[in-house]
Amino acid sequence: MAAQNNKEAQAPQKVAMVFGGSRGIGAGIARQLARDGFAVGLTYVSRPEQADAVAAAIIADNGLALAVRADSTDPAALRAAVEQIISRYGRLDVAVVSAGVLKSGGIETFDLSDLDLSLNVNVRGVVLAVQAALAGMQDGGRVITIGSIAAIRPIAPGSSIYSMTKAAVAAFVKGAALDLAPRGITINNIQPGPIDTDMTEGMMDYLVTHMPLRRMGRPEDVAKLASYLASPASSFMTGSSLTIDGGFIL
Repeated sequence: MAAQNNKEAQAPQKVAMVFGGSRGIGAGIARQLARDGFAVGLTYVSRPEQADAVAAAIIADNGLALAVRADSTDPAALRAAVEQIISRYGRLDVAVVSAGVLKSGGIETFDLSDLDLSLNVNVRGVVLAVQAALAGMQDGGRVITIGSIAAIRPIAPGSSIYSMTKAAVAAFVKGAALDLAPRGITINNIQPGPIDTDMTEGMMDYLVTHMPLRRMGRPEDVAKLASYLASPASSFMTGSSLTIDGGFIL
């Protein structure tokens, strides 16, 4: 499903792809990059109406956007999504990997199907999305992953598997930075703390009491950091994991 406007008659000068850009942090990043002048492709796996709403909001603000269905566990679908964006806009400069799942449970009884899903989306899916993006990315491009402060410290009992997957992303980024340096492509990892999205619904009262700033983060807080990492200003930063958590893990 796609949305576009008449600006597409002229090829955009810079193009970004946000994997998992239909809601929450990913949607906030997609909107911010569009404000920064990027044509934005965003993927979703369900709820096409949400993806279309994000694309429509970008277009209403005189930007360029294309929503594409792609399951983050399906390498062929991810490659096809990237190819569709490049076919539409002519290039790819920035890739943001925001798709993820949060499954909680004590380690003694953690459901194996939830374990498989967590690994497939949060670890394997990140690698697949990065590979798909790199196949068509311009040299000198930017890759940004969305991790979690859970990689540094478990947020609460029952978060061991989630923490493990996010720690894997942080480690992956360090190694990938070495692989991509010859192409001038940087890769960095954002580790948000508690953000006001549907993923934290029902936990906000508990989380705010543990926040030194006494408020939840907002998707736009993370989006502004992603904006910096997508810009030329961050050209000497790669392999880093950047925490943005309102002091939650202090």
